[in-house]
Amino acid sequence: MNSSKKKSNSNRAHDLSQSEDGTKPEMPRHRLIYEQLLSEIQSGVYKPGSRLPSEAVLCERFQASRITVAKAFQSLQREHLVTRRPGSGTYVEKPAQQDSLQFGLLIPDLGTTDIFEPICRGIMRSPAAKSHSLSWGHSTGLAGDRAQAAERLCQQYIAQKVAGVFFAPAEYAETREEVNHRIAARLEAAGIPVVLLDRCFERYPLRSNFDLVGIDNHRAGYLLTEHLFKAGARRIAFAMRLNSASTVEARAAGYREALLALGLQDGVTVSGDFEDPLYVMQMMEKGRPDAIVCANDITAARLMQTLSKVGFRIPEDVMMAGVDDVSYARFLPTPLTTIRQDCNEIGAAAMATMLERLQHPGQATKDVLVRTELVVRASSGGA
Repeated sequence: MNSSKKKSNSNRAHDLSQSEDGTKPEMPRHRLIYEQLLSEIQSGVYKPGSRLPSEAVLCERFQASRITVAKAFQSLQREHLVTRRPGSGTYVEKPAQQDSLQFGLLIPDLGTTDIFEPICRGIMRSPAAKSHSLSWGHSTGLAGDRAQAAERLCQQYIAQKVAGVFFAPAEYAETREEVNHRIAARLEAAGIPVVLLDRCFERYPLRSNFDLVGIDNHRAGYLLTEHLFKAGARRIAFAMRLNSASTVEARAAGYREALLALGLQDGVTVSGDFEDPLYVMQMMEKGRPDAIVCANDITAARLMQTLSKVGFRIPEDVMMAGVDDVSYARFLPTPLTTIRQDCNEIGAAAMATMLERLQHPGQATKDVLVRTELVVRASSGGA
């Protein structure tokens, strides 16, 4: 390799490690490597049928570990952009010729949470989505109104005969279970394939007949509890909002399993108005937790604000952790320890799963779990 090429590769590695303003990017490193390789495939640097550089070469180029580079390769492979040949290497696939299809996005909580917008961007930016179109609806107001709007949108998609629907079941509304089941039944009766985003609408241990793309929520709850224990906590509580989705129930189950494995007997699950100072004071006086695993970052943010109002210091008096790593998590009064999920990758995997389901309608229902990362910040005593 000549010196000019070395310099070029060094610059690329530098680009992946920091943004233009000199700060580290929020996007996981394997995703940045994926984006760079994707750009080079789309621009023709690597043509269909050509062999990509080995993992060892890419590790040196991007100054990254072999595991990180392998994760980038897995994302490309999942989207059918490359194929791995044992003993030979990784090759760029020739794009399959597909008719343009129309898909529907059915997300009642779109615009009210911080994870579904990046998931939608991931779906739309997926290389597999280039020749296809996406339709979506938006609703505001109470949870019950959003659920009803989702039913109306479902009927529109059936009338339009869309090729498939990406469905994130409603949560929080008291009627959510009935609404979610009606939507699922109507789409199934119409013969429209469905890929679930983030969550299933059935209560554990039941499982719907639809493919699901998300994260291992049980593992997330376990990891956070274990992390707080290692940080010194011994009275760890779990905080969740009433009528939460099955993902939250899975996180709570992981929390309880971790307590059992760690030999802790004083766990408690709380669900109330975390913006009510009186409720929070009573919660703290009754359970006296020294750490709280929150079902998600929005719950953690609301509870952190109220705890500060009533005189509790984070993390000196009580440590906290959440799930999602939303954009504001690191900007809270005490930056939040959290489980980061790659929403863009969830979206891209959802599109790949949908197209695979259309090609192989008889294959078994599957869960596609995108990897997560524990991000340690000051709320649990981290740097």
